[in-house]
Amino acid sequence: MRLYAQTPARRNRQVLVDLIALALIAVAVWAALVVHETIMLLAEPGRKVESSGDRLAEELGNAGDAASDVPLIGGVLKKPLESAADASSGFADAGVSLQETVSQIATVVTTALIVIPVFVVLLLWLPPRLLWIRRSNTLRRLAEAPGGADLLALRALTGPPGALAKLPVPPGGWADAWRQGDRQAITDLSSIALKRIGLRP
Repeated sequence: MRLYAQTPARRNRQVLVDLIALALIAVAVWAALVVHETIMLLAEPGRKVESSGDRLAEELGNAGDAASDVPLIGGVLKKPLESAADASSGFADAGVSLQETVSQIATVVTTALIVIPVFVVLLLWLPPRLLWIRRSNTLRRLAEAPGGADLLALRALTGPPGALAKLPVPPGGWADAWRQGDRQAITDLSSIALKRIGLRP
């Protein structure tokens, strides 16, 4: 299976298009990751709230434990401190929830920024490449098959006439030479059909 043309001009174009496609995919992935990092900066307040809430809950819990050692009123003092510690834990949970929400948004946006451009690039780039590979392999097999040169010559006759104009016209014209089985004319015509797709005779 041939991936690239044999003729330099067509091969260079194919390589250039492939490099452009890969570069576009790489840029899309890089840009999506940059956007992901930027969105994740919004989670920083959530991390601070979580950290502050945890510290406050711990300190209030310690204060409640210390207050419980006070004779007679220790139990009364401990209850509001425990309630405040629970409320502080709620602040920490809110910080965690904010971080999770930001992370989910960053993941969805990043996935979309990768999938959509890559899909568009592949849609524009891959089908023509696969079609060329299929056609070049078909023509190569045809060229090597018995009578394949005659069919390639016919293909050249029915295609654009630009390449034919560069060759000396045989007596009676190309079509007449092909009908009469002129081997030189058939060889020239089949070579033109192969060169059109980027293959050497």
